[in-house]
Amino acid sequence: MRNAKIIGTGVSVPDKIITNDELSAMLGENINEFVEKNLGIRERRVLADDESAADIASRAAENALQNAGISAEDLDLIIVATDTPEYLSPGTSVVVQHRIGAKNAGTFDTNCACAGFVTAFDTAFKYIIADKNYKNVLVIGVYAMTKFLDWTEKKTATIFADGAGAVLLQADESGASGMLTSKLEAMGEYHDFLGIFAGGSKTPITSEVLENGYYNKVRFAKRTPPEINFVGWQRIVKELLARENLTLDDVDLFLWTQVNLATIKEVMAALNQPFAKTHTIMDKWGYTGSACIPMVLHDAIEHGKLKRGDIVVLCASGGGINMAAMIFRY
Repeated sequence: MRNAKIIGTGVSVPDKIITNDELSAMLGENINEFVEKNLGIRERRVLADDESAADIASRAAENALQNAGISAEDLDLIIVATDTPEYLSPGTSVVVQHRIGAKNAGTFDTNCACAGFVTAFDTAFKYIIADKNYKNVLVIGVYAMTKFLDWTEKKTATIFADGAGAVLLQADESGASGMLTSKLEAMGEYHDFLGIFAGGSKTPITSEVLENGYYNKVRFAKRTPPEINFVGWQRIVKELLARENLTLDDVDLFLWTQVNLATIKEVMAALNQPFAKTHTIMDKWGYTGSACIPMVLHDAIEHGKLKRGDIVVLCASGGGINMAAMIFRY
């Protein structure tokens, strides 16, 4: 059966670093102990004033192409997952296509907040599986959330960072590698809990909106129940494993949304799985939302945590609430 295999990955992060000590000075209080102990973040990368989402997305794409050893002209499709796009319109993917010279590729964006990359990755696999005209598909997750931060607000300034990750899929006629199963979920009753609520058709940017300064920045408008991730991640992963007659012990690597180290530790313990069977990047890169899954996947490969034939679980969740999970054979 036709499937797809990962042939290259790449990451790009801005040069600018803000440590917890520096952020403590900016906020006027010591945030170090809580942020490092619970969130797992020691420092984060921040875009420069003249950098934007397409800059780091393009660099991540070029790094993945170099890693795979193929040309941008070989790409058939580019999918960008982001909720911090280059423009409201057109899509960030078409900007990336132009910049990297992928003149033969179609493009589109997905926005499922922090579940966006797994959603786009799922879509890429299915394009390749369903249509023989798609051979090479590049999937990029990019996050430029510091452009929308209120640096005086502790509960958002301590978490969010910028970065991009890219994964290149290639058709595999042998079926030896590829996606085994996946699932997308949504809990729309939480749509107004977290987001950037100005800039769209509901609340266009006006002088009044800018003067108020609330809705044009990322906000935790309401408190999301913490069990959403703790319970939801376990439930969706167990459901997918049952579909494939796999056990938790059959999984070689679990990769979770990199938003909270404490939650990842609690979930791995609840699943009775050793922490060595996951990987985290928030300590050095902060929380990179829609980019964190391809970034942690790339970093895990770089650290030798994956070998061909391994079973990998991806599980991501974000504002909306959207949740997406997948099992694939590397």
